[in-house]
Amino acid sequence: MNDFRIPNRRQFLQAGTFSLSPLALATLLQRDGLLASPIKPGETPRPDSLEQREPHHPPQATAMISLFMQGGPSQIDLFDPKPALNKLDGEAFPGSIKYDNAAQASSKVLGCPWKFQAHGECGTELSELLPHTSQIVDDICVVRSMHTGVNNHGQSIHAMNSGRTQRGRPALGSWLTYGLGNEADNLPAFMALPDPGGIPVEGVLNWSNGWLPSLFQGTVIRPKEPRIFNLEPPATRRGSVQDNYLSYVRELNAEHRQQYPSNTDLQARITNYELAAQMQTAAAEALDLSRETEATQKMYGIGEKETDEYGRRCLIARRLVERGVRFVQVYTRNQFWDHHGSIRTSLPRACKMTDQPSAALVADLKQRGLLDSTVVHWGGEMGRLPVIQNDAGPAKVGRDHNTYGFSMWVAGGGFRRGGTFGATDEFGHHAVEDVVNHFDYHATLLHLFGLDPAHLTFERNGRLESLLDGQPGKVVSGLLQS
Repeated sequence: MNDFRIPNRRQFLQAGTFSLSPLALATLLQRDGLLASPIKPGETPRPDSLEQREPHHPPQATAMISLFMQGGPSQIDLFDPKPALNKLDGEAFPGSIKYDNAAQASSKVLGCPWKFQAHGECGTELSELLPHTSQIVDDICVVRSMHTGVNNHGQSIHAMNSGRTQRGRPALGSWLTYGLGNEADNLPAFMALPDPGGIPVEGVLNWSNGWLPSLFQGTVIRPKEPRIFNLEPPATRRGSVQDNYLSYVRELNAEHRQQYPSNTDLQARITNYELAAQMQTAAAEALDLSRETEATQKMYGIGEKETDEYGRRCLIARRLVERGVRFVQVYTRNQFWDHHGSIRTSLPRACKMTDQPSAALVADLKQRGLLDSTVVHWGGEMGRLPVIQNDAGPAKVGRDHNTYGFSMWVAGGGFRRGGTFGATDEFGHHAVEDVVNHFDYHATLLHLFGLDPAHLTFERNGRLESLLDGQPGKVVSGLLQS
């Protein structure tokens, strides 16, 4: 006789009959928490819940889209014009330089091959390589004085993305979702959109939860279709088959609660399989760009060879935030902006791919009334040096790493609109005025989200951990909208 036994709840769910995707599981976790009363200001967030939490003070931002340009866009050629470099082009640099790649280093000055022009009412000067960004210049603040001080890609990525140069710490999106929870009932709070050409340096650590509970890890949306594996059940298991399955799971859940009424410590408790069906529908709808008008798609550059793919991801990011996702990070591929050589061709190519979609995202959020509450960040982990690297002729020259003074821009969510902040020296090498360290940037972001860095903590091994981790981060008031 066969030993046939009716599976218990845990065995049934572990069998994965309907193969819920990681996206479904990420949202199913702690549904009870999502329906609970918000945690009050000052209370430590629950580590096993995505329930919404009240911030420490009234926020201006509720969501963020980070357009992460991995590799290090050249601030000298895009955002920070330096006429002195063009005057010294080809001559010896009149100062000291810290090279990352000494073997290909040169002391010859490399002037900017592209023209700068003032744009908008604010008069911010931008490179001719950014014609679309120039059209939104009054809605963005260009920060020209960023600083991490570590010339390695990985370390600087961690500094910008997780607060410290060390590996293994929670990403910014994990901290924000830990501190504020999720607004969406049927989508994850933190979503990552990697490039089809490959994930950036440090790979999955870019969206890692580190030592925060796995509930706060970023959920990856694939850059190609299907963007989410196993989002829907097979055709043979849809309709009444799935309805019967969900009904049976509800019965098992009810029995489990009766048997273990005091068991509230199950971090990954799955309480309602019907939510999976809701989430699957919501995710499919959010990722369906055919619902957008032709004009909107054209605005993002969809349908054009150079901008189509990146434009699609930027539009998906807007659709996700529109539906309550807290944090979305859109990445360029590994070392896409790391122009050690052939910068005269590689930099225009990078700008051509990202300029129009990035500008469209800001304009689109603004026209939908979402920019006031949504932070948009554009930038990488470093900039470039003012001297030649790979001195093998004009077509092959590039620029080495520079983390001592580089640029990025921010928009929305309470950030100042229009103009620039901070300055580098006359050669664009070191930030010298209103320096913004990575921990200052993070302190400012948390402030805009209504969070106090000193009180956004997680206890680990008897120690209270935080995003700033004891660094003297300050809220940069000059970056805030007056």
